[in-house]
Amino acid sequence: MFKIENHYNLKGMVAIITGAGAGIGKASALMLARAGANIVCADLNKVDADNTAIEARGEGVKAIGVKCDVTSIQDLEEVVKATIKEFGKINILVNNAGGGGGGREKFLELTPEYLQKIYNLNVFSIFNLSRLCAPHMIASEYGSIVNISSMSSIMQSHNMSVYGSSKAAVNQLTKYMAVDLGPIIRVNAIAPGAIKTHALATVLTPELEEIMLKKTPMKVLGEADDIAMAVFFLASPLSKWITGQILPVNGGGEQDLEG
Repeated sequence: MFKIENHYNLKGMVAIITGAGAGIGKASALMLARAGANIVCADLNKVDADNTAIEARGEGVKAIGVKCDVTSIQDLEEVVKATIKEFGKINILVNNAGGGGGGREKFLELTPEYLQKIYNLNVFSIFNLSRLCAPHMIASEYGSIVNISSMSSIMQSHNMSVYGSSKAAVNQLTKYMAVDLGPIIRVNAIAPGAIKTHALATVLTPELEEIMLKKTPMKVLGEADDIAMAVFFLASPLSKWITGQILPVNGGGEQDLEG
């Protein structure tokens, strides 16, 4: 008999979330904890990672914080080692850490070094950590990888060429990973619209917000929990027949400044 509660209960599963110290990453870590998953909070800021882990433990699960620069192979290896040492398995990976964009990329002023930096952060980190986690997911016979992309990956706006193209690469990487890692591991991505986080606050003005709201049928900017609920859906057995998909979560709008 089909029981809906069996499909949204993550009890006994283990989830790694990068960039878990704040914003979408923190909201996703806490959402998965509320569903019963044990949590590994990876973040460049160890204090923030630990604080999220403390909040996650308040949901009645086990959680640890790990310092991690996702552009460092050594750091990614340490996250996986710490996870296996503490929990013995890996089931869910949320590749959330990233950067760039915000309409600051004036094309004629960009350098190859900047491009390499953003691709290392937004694309290569996903490839590297997914490659490290996949064998453990296969061994546990359940795997879901959720990559955080961006609306910038599927639309165009000024001064976003490197960031937007890196997120487009995330989309295509997601689709190919789904083909290569199925059937045990599902791989999907979420493309957030404008989400009210600290990162967005650094560029948001009342004028810009008014423009965004005019382009958003829901007439409100998103919250980090809006993305976290989509992360939960894609991480859980509720989406057991969904893989290789890019899910826009943007209030139906055209805005592409998230953070």
